[in-house]
Amino acid sequence: MTNSLSYYLTIAVIKLKGIKRSFGNDPIDYKKLRKEDVFLPNNSFFKRHTLNKYQVLSSTIIEVGTKKEADSLVLFIHGGAFVSGPAKHHWDAIKTIVKQTSHTVWLCRYPKAPEYDILQISKNIDALYSLALEKYSASKIYIIGDSVGGTLATALIQRLIALKKELPKKILLISPVMDASMSNPAIQSLEEIDPMLSIQGVVSAKKMCAGSMDLKAPIISPIYGSFDQFPSTLIFMAQHDIMYPDQKIALSKLLKAKVDVKSIEGKRMPHIWPLLPFMKEAKIALQEITKALKDS
Repeated sequence: MTNSLSYYLTIAVIKLKGIKRSFGNDPIDYKKLRKEDVFLPNNSFFKRHTLNKYQVLSSTIIEVGTKKEADSLVLFIHGGAFVSGPAKHHWDAIKTIVKQTSHTVWLCRYPKAPEYDILQISKNIDALYSLALEKYSASKIYIIGDSVGGTLATALIQRLIALKKELPKKILLISPVMDASMSNPAIQSLEEIDPMLSIQGVVSAKKMCAGSMDLKAPIISPIYGSFDQFPSTLIFMAQHDIMYPDQKIALSKLLKAKVDVKSIEGKRMPHIWPLLPFMKEAKIALQEITKALKDS
């Protein structure tokens, strides 16, 4: 099946915006990336449906929903290379999820590198999940993570299992970054065709977050941790994403661990393709996300 016209238009816009150039620098210009941050959209939908704000350690949780008494929760852990975010496309996805499901959504604005390292960020994610367990049953909690949000979500699950804590109902990983070291030789062949990311800038951002820690430590590279006992998992992968080879390894480990896992692979798609606006393939993928949340 050929890609849609909206796909080619989206790729053209990505290239015109120079996103890949931003990820071609070492050190990465994180201040430039942060210019795209949207802390809370100033539109009527979010004015009507923002229910609460919570401060958890150094994080701000924005609660969005259509009713205050919803018994199910989606934790949305956004991407941004550990140095930026959330962006407009995260809020657009949250709007769709809230409108099409009965879930409340918590968008977690966690602290960023280089001001904070991965240990501090992970403590914030742990505290976020602990607060969720105080308010919701674990069987009613879903976690969505895109890009490094997928890193944080996956590493969180590994810590919960190690500590024998209650697991969420399902995790949904959108182009997750599974190995911060980017040392997989298969990545090199994707460098030229990835329209969005460049190895040099990605590794620079990960080093900012890791500090003195080994980039292959599971807390920042969960591919080196265990996938045994994972909850039901939905993973979106993209063929034109430098993260794709490591996502395939993670999928293989999930299957080997006999996890209830479903993968959706985007033909010629770029990084985080289900969240890209206007693209037909993204809209179809986002429907898969809402379906997975409703079917559980």
